[in-house]
Amino acid sequence: MQVSLEAGEGLERKLTVQVSAETLEKEVENRLKSLSSRVKIDGFRPGKVPFKIVKQQYAKQIHQEVVGDVLQTSFRDAVIKEDLKPAGAPSIEPKTMGLGQPLEYTATFEIYPEVTLSDCSKLEIERVTAEVADADIDSMIETLRKQRTTYNVVERASKDGDQVMVSFEGFVDGVAFEGGKADNVPVVIGSHSMIPGFEEQLTGKSAGDEFQMTVTFPEDYQAEHLKGKPATFEAKVVSVAEAKLPEVDDEFAKAFGVTEGGIEQLKKDIRTNMERELKTKVQTVLKNNVMDALLKANDITVPKALIDDEAANLQKQMSQAGQLQGNMTLPKDLFEGEAKRRVSLGLLIGELVKAAEIKVDAERVKAKIDDIAATYEDPQEVINHYKSNPQLMSGIEAMTMEDMVVDWVVNQAKVKDVAKSFDDLMKPAAK
Repeated sequence: MQVSLEAGEGLERKLTVQVSAETLEKEVENRLKSLSSRVKIDGFRPGKVPFKIVKQQYAKQIHQEVVGDVLQTSFRDAVIKEDLKPAGAPSIEPKTMGLGQPLEYTATFEIYPEVTLSDCSKLEIERVTAEVADADIDSMIETLRKQRTTYNVVERASKDGDQVMVSFEGFVDGVAFEGGKADNVPVVIGSHSMIPGFEEQLTGKSAGDEFQMTVTFPEDYQAEHLKGKPATFEAKVVSVAEAKLPEVDDEFAKAFGVTEGGIEQLKKDIRTNMERELKTKVQTVLKNNVMDALLKANDITVPKALIDDEAANLQKQMSQAGQLQGNMTLPKDLFEGEAKRRVSLGLLIGELVKAAEIKVDAERVKAKIDDIAATYEDPQEVINHYKSNPQLMSGIEAMTMEDMVVDWVVNQAKVKDVAKSFDDLMKPAAK
């Protein structure tokens, strides 16, 4: 076998491989001999077909099979010989491959980049800290109360927080539009569930009031024909109801499955859940900060083939998760940015694991499974399910390895601790 290597742009490599006609012919001959002992041809007993006839009928087919097999094995041997690590499948361009000819082809592919990690002791990483305060528990109790709000009809004008039962019909340019008519719709004033200006004009209205409202649809409204359009609504108030929050007592606690210990036990359960969520969030933020720092400090060239594969995986996951309506599929290029980040981090983490000789800790794997199982009604059933599923275990081990990489980097880097409140960390968008 003859091999020549040519470097293309960036990570691209081109191998030209030639396998002699004699090598191919020898393999074809061996396979034909093996075939002749079991082939069935009319007029001959099995195993007694003359080799010349077997060759006439099957030589072309066997030659094609041999070419396909030799192409794969010769490419594998060639990359080993040239000490290359292909990233993705090669593009094969045949030059000669006919009967009696040598097999010659060109394989074009990308290779994995050489990754040289920067000094992790020079990285600057922010590590957030936070605690669940009593005020956070009280805030969560209040949120749970609001989720169980009931409404009692009142004989007065509506105000903020009331639920107004309203019937309406909308018009644009004096013409009723599709979807603009509804009867007995409950609208809570101040909930911002309707388009801007709608709820505000329900304030001060009593049951039986009929009136006209003028609003403008937002520019980003989902219905294309209504975007930015001014509209009028003919409305009638059916009823006005006042919000009533439940008392924080043992009955309230029972509504959340707490049968013993009353409200104090509910608060303990809430604290446990919030602390678990907070711990996960703190770890996630730290992990993201570490990964961002690694990417910033290590500029590596990423094989396009790997980016394409990862982008395709993300596209597939999006579709399977049912996040798209109908049969619409987002174009793959929308996922390329995230795909490049993931591939880059995979290469960096792989190199760091090797350089730091990090090995997955079985105890940490067990602890992670236990944490996941603790959120279910029957933790042991979940634990058994994970342990009996190699794919799930592989995923947990990969997550654990990433956590260990984060810990290792944090121990090397310059870390700045930043204290935040529970709300600041858990609900940044609301601030």
